[in-house]
Amino acid sequence: MKPHSPVLNFPPQLLLLAQPVKVAFFDVDGVLTDGGLYFGEYAQGDTRAMQPGLYAAGETLKRFNSLDGHGLKLLQRAGITPAVITGRDSAVLRARLQALGVVHAHFGTEDKRPAAESTLEALGLDWSQAAFMGDDWPDLPVMRRVAVSCAPANAHAEVKALASYVTQARGGDGAVREFCDLLMVASGRYAGLLQAYTC
Repeated sequence: MKPHSPVLNFPPQLLLLAQPVKVAFFDVDGVLTDGGLYFGEYAQGDTRAMQPGLYAAGETLKRFNSLDGHGLKLLQRAGITPAVITGRDSAVLRARLQALGVVHAHFGTEDKRPAAESTLEALGLDWSQAAFMGDDWPDLPVMRRVAVSCAPANAHAEVKALASYVTQARGGDGAVREFCDLLMVASGRYAGLLQAYTC
């Protein structure tokens, strides 16, 4: 059987930037999802709506993309740790991250730089070994410090202007997978991981 050759290509200078990456941070809304927020009504007398944390905003649904999920799993196999920093929190998000094996996550975090710094410290890494994917202004402080930054096609203009790479896909529609692929190619692990599925 003829071996399958990878078809993905990224600019060489971008791959050089991404080579040192050992941890990749991701925002959630607008990155791992399409940015839509789904709110359900609470029955009268339901006190969950007044509790902080999971039920503060009444969010019950999020739409995730299976391509993105598999990309995060492959990223781990390539030796790159995925981490999440999000300004929101929900039970469905926590369940999804647990299913994907993402153990480094910060929820309800508006100031994302200290959250990223704590993860870097826990992993024994520094900014030069980190990547970040975000879509809006709260993501800019982290994006400015990492080795390589990424924005989905639907990101705010200021974020796209700062990003090292803007994906063709929109958030929630494979943008995370596109960035994972880039990082895996830069790590030199992409072809080997692909071969396991094509031999």
